[in-house]
Amino acid sequence: MNNWIELLQEFKIKKIPVALVTVTKILGSAPCKVASKMIVTYQKEIYGTIGGGKLEFRVIDEAVHAIHENKVKEFSYTLGPEFEQCCGGKVELMIEPMNQSPELYLFGAGHIGVALCAVLKDTPFNITLLDTRENWRDNIRIDKAVSYSAIDFDHYKQAINWGTNCYVVIMTHDHKLDFEITALALHSETKYIGLIGSKTKKNKFNNLLIKELNFEAGIAPVHCPVGLDLGGNSPKEIAISVASQLLKVYYGK
Repeated sequence: MNNWIELLQEFKIKKIPVALVTVTKILGSAPCKVASKMIVTYQKEIYGTIGGGKLEFRVIDEAVHAIHENKVKEFSYTLGPEFEQCCGGKVELMIEPMNQSPELYLFGAGHIGVALCAVLKDTPFNITLLDTRENWRDNIRIDKAVSYSAIDFDHYKQAINWGTNCYVVIMTHDHKLDFEITALALHSETKYIGLIGSKTKKNKFNNLLIKELNFEAGIAPVHCPVGLDLGGNSPKEIAISVASQLLKVYYGK
């Protein structure tokens, strides 16, 4: 496949998640060459080939898993009876998921929320700042790269791109709304949930989740209080601590 750069650019423009499969090493006989490439979509559409047959089908499945997990993967296969091939060679390859920037949803456009937008500028996160207060956007300044939404809580379930690429930080002006968003996030697929709150708030939410919503894990999956304990208490210092934790989770440190 000679046009893989152009194809990847098209998928990037359209924001379609794909995986790039590259043959990195061959030992012995194999139906492909080093640097052979194949692009795989989440729907298992393929562009290019790494030789066809059962090996290719196996790699397509692994590519879909890589897209879902958003992780680079490396594999090594021996071409024997398992793949109905008698080559006897060995193929090593790498699968790289692409076009999956992490989606960060900041619920609450108060001092900390606005400070977080500034601190996280030029990081991998695509940031959406949400606040249900009427005309609140007129009270704040945020970078043009940050998306702002004033939709009601009732639309959050449909509007948020829940999934393994979804990061959520909850810090609204209303404790009841904080709880509703926390419950929604816990019942949706997310990579990270952070909640600003005291020990009292944490314990209250924990009891409500267990006793009223029958959520056995309670508040345990939530980072509460959110952020790393860096010692500062100003909005900017708290924002730095939250940003540090988000980046730590994103980079798997």
